[in-house]
Amino acid sequence: MKTHEILGQLSQMHQMMAHLLGSVPEADAYRSFATGIPPLAWLFGRGVYVETYWLREVLEGDEDMTARVRPLFAAGVQPDEAVIQQLPPREHLLNWGLELQDENLMRLANPQRLLPADPTLEDNRLPLLILQEYGRLYERTLAQLTARRLQESFPYQVSTPLEPCPPSEQHVDVHKGMFRVGAKDDPAARDNELPTQVVQLDAFRIDSLPVTSGAFLSFMEAGGYDEPAYWSEEGNRWRAAHSHHPVHWRRDVAGRWYGVGLNGPFDLVAEEPVMGVSRHEAEAYARWVASQGERLAGAVLQHEYQWEVAVRSQAITDRGRVWEWCANPFEPYTGYSASKYPEAATAFEADHYPLRGGCLHSQLVLRRISYRHHAAPDERFQFSGIRLVFPGSDMPWH
Repeated sequence: MKTHEILGQLSQMHQMMAHLLGSVPEADAYRSFATGIPPLAWLFGRGVYVETYWLREVLEGDEDMTARVRPLFAAGVQPDEAVIQQLPPREHLLNWGLELQDENLMRLANPQRLLPADPTLEDNRLPLLILQEYGRLYERTLAQLTARRLQESFPYQVSTPLEPCPPSEQHVDVHKGMFRVGAKDDPAARDNELPTQVVQLDAFRIDSLPVTSGAFLSFMEAGGYDEPAYWSEEGNRWRAAHSHHPVHWRRDVAGRWYGVGLNGPFDLVAEEPVMGVSRHEAEAYARWVASQGERLAGAVLQHEYQWEVAVRSQAITDRGRVWEWCANPFEPYTGYSASKYPEAATAFEADHYPLRGGCLHSQLVLRRISYRHHAAPDERFQFSGIRLVFPGSDMPWH
């Protein structure tokens, strides 16, 4: 992307985050409506802190603005109740943030005059890094607003009922071979996308589309949530404590399923990707699919290498509607070197798994093929869905 495009998107992020912070009653801006998602006020402040850290503290050596709020917003801070209570009222938070954002945008628009020369500014690396942080915070903000919506009661009646459909047999073959994964010559690359890897993969088949709502309803109606054999030991513990449907789904008075989003309730469409499932649910669905016939035997969640290879080879082109859970743990690539800056270094948490592809709310910079999103397996508010892989077809060139 060109500089003016990056800065235009960053300015838009500033405006949207401020608008969303102001779109709810003030008390709700300081509440969390779902476990694991910080309140809107903290998410807004975190974005302001990150860009100010880079431009003022790292580039200019001036930590006056960041040192005072570091205990609230720095990487690794858990925004618990004690932290949230220290945040200023919304009007003060917005005034503080908007003033800094305007000044920071001015610096990025005039780096030769207003910023010292630094390698992080080459090829727009730093603006792209800041934009990615805002993209992640924006999605968390929308997740929080969706969770808030789910607290409401809706006198909604479904117009077109969601109908179950069988698991898809529309699979695409990817041949055995050596493949490149990871970023290469990409100024937007995060440290966890590097260095470029060369991996060997056996032949596999992969869903041409993400798993649909209709197919997931078939899993539900077949008793998938009630069959312990489909669930891992950890998944069974999770299953006992959570609702037996995607987190965004609700039922009307006639027992018909509908979805709840930012704009309220809506009819679910059988052909659209299922969204709002944890990795536990995705894994259980895969085990159920594997029991549904010879062509579906061996179904498992995709490895992130399989997803990336399939996308790079254009075996699959339908992506970016839901983040897609992967089978492998989220770990550093071979030869990984952590960024020396705490706000750029990846925290590889032991219980996290990759999500790939982006969702409908993802900014373009997060839709890159090598980008690695990640989350704990119990998280459902990631706009997350499912794609499965299967053993390779019996073809002579395999």
